[in-house]
Amino acid sequence: MRIDLNCDLGEGAGHDAELMPLITSANIACGAHAGDEATMRATVELALRHGVAIGAHPGFADREHFGRREQPVTPEEVFQLVRKQVFALQGIARDTGAAVAHVKLHGALYNLAARDAAIAEAAAYAVRDAGPELVWFALAGSAQVAAGRECGLTVASEVFADRTYQADGSLTPRSRADALIADENIAVAQVLRMVRERKVCATDGADAAIAADTVCLHGDGAHAVEFARRLRAELAAAGVEVRSFARESRE
Repeated sequence: MRIDLNCDLGEGAGHDAELMPLITSANIACGAHAGDEATMRATVELALRHGVAIGAHPGFADREHFGRREQPVTPEEVFQLVRKQVFALQGIARDTGAAVAHVKLHGALYNLAARDAAIAEAAAYAVRDAGPELVWFALAGSAQVAAGRECGLTVASEVFADRTYQADGSLTPRSRADALIADENIAVAQVLRMVRERKVCATDGADAAIAADTVCLHGDGAHAVEFARRLRAELAAAGVEVRSFARESRE
């Protein structure tokens, strides 16, 4: 049994150096919602030192709201937005002797593409344009998964350690008070069950089926490092191997 652990980095949260050894995939901000050329380069080099798979993390160009406010966009605008950011990280990676292995959308763009098939398709085709070998990290059960498969990308279904779920397997909207899991014990138990049983307990108390190829650990929480350490230990104790999905898919 295997699982990939991914984390959004290069966003200025201050935990990157501590988190990098604990994860297997790094989603690096590409200068739109956060980051710049210097942070991208530093995060790529940090990932290289720890043998972590490098991924692009494109989002809306909205630093004021950290890319978490939805914007009115056309599919063509999304295609160009994603393509530009992935290309930017690929250029920096090449300069350091590395390669981008995967792409995961950020924030409001991620959520929009999860429910809007046309937006998901535009983003997925932008990824394919940047490199058909790139793995598409997509919200499990969402329009992103269908779009990625439709355009021929390898898709990793993503789940979240600290988010609650609805009966249909979708994430609880952040606007709701019960969207986030604050209790570390509950978050760890949720991850273990998603990985081992492919099920998650929804907010209504019913079980929902869920595919789990990669687990997102948010890197901007006050206890992000401690939680990552504990989750790695709990996964090891449960006999779950932690390994990069992108690398595994190429073997």
